[in-house]
Amino acid sequence: MDVESYNVELEDDEGFNGDRASYTAFRKLLEDWRKAMRKSDEDPFGDKDSKDIPKRRLDASLADGDAEAGGIVQGAIEDFAQEFAMVIRKFLKLKAWCDTERIAVGGGFRDSRFGELAIGRTSVILKAEKIAIDLVALHNDPDDAALIGAGHLAPRWMFEGHEAILAIDIGGSSIRTGVVKLHLKKAPDLSKASVWKMEEWRHASESKKPRREDAVERLASMLEDMIGRAKKEGLALAPFVGVGCPGIIAADGTIERGAQNLPGKWNSKSFNLARSLAEKIPIIGGFDIAVVMHNDAVVQGLSELPYMTDIRRWGVFTVGTGLGNAQFTNRHEQEGEDASADRR
Repeated sequence: MDVESYNVELEDDEGFNGDRASYTAFRKLLEDWRKAMRKSDEDPFGDKDSKDIPKRRLDASLADGDAEAGGIVQGAIEDFAQEFAMVIRKFLKLKAWCDTERIAVGGGFRDSRFGELAIGRTSVILKAEKIAIDLVALHNDPDDAALIGAGHLAPRWMFEGHEAILAIDIGGSSIRTGVVKLHLKKAPDLSKASVWKMEEWRHASESKKPRREDAVERLASMLEDMIGRAKKEGLALAPFVGVGCPGIIAADGTIERGAQNLPGKWNSKSFNLARSLAEKIPIIGGFDIAVVMHNDAVVQGLSELPYMTDIRRWGVFTVGTGLGNAQFTNRHEQEGEDASADRR
């Protein structure tokens, strides 16, 4: 497959379109409905800030909770779906996104019942407008998908004789490391890959925003912990680390732009995360380590590769702090290895 585009930033007079279909935007829409409710009655969610209401409480309100609380969440779902549909329409007008047949939706927003309903409502809106697009949720839990997709960043021969790889998911609020069991004997296409162990550091919750150097040290420590766990279990790790990171990733491994939510200045020609990690952890299992990095939406999208073989053009949206995006084209067999574009 080819990565046709990623990290597209559509902008109009009101700002970046993607910001209107992010998890942050949903929470704002929820707050708008609560404010309207307070003008005439008591807010069923009390005084808690909308961004701090747990997902499980919002989900519960849609099942057997207070009817008015459920109505507020339903209102936010409808408003979000209208905005999301608008953003998708604009993406489908782009050259790289035209003829897209299916879009998988991931990110933290999808990992909730209200998120699933919003995705479903968006799909209904688009189909009612006769826009031929399938909108589906990621097959894997979004947190798992962001790590499992790293297995598609390297050719299979790199993993021969090994059972698992290390993977990293870097986000605007947290950084996660994990060990991904490949299960290549069961499924060479990685459709059976799974996250064995995972560790998360919520850097956004720190009282003092960490420096970039602190984040790299913490990340290296987390990887060493994962290596230790795998060794204790007798799990054969490949000398490979796959990294998903926000922004435009240059060929040399630096971040050109789009990493403004990370702790410190990451988009700099003088900073190379892959190189820094390889220097701190140079060897795994007696072999020199290879660190491969790509955009986080691309990596999360790659986890869907085994389920997209029946179509040619497909995309992914990750609804989180912002709206990540990536578009892919599956190659026809006759195109061979000479097909042009940004390869896997």
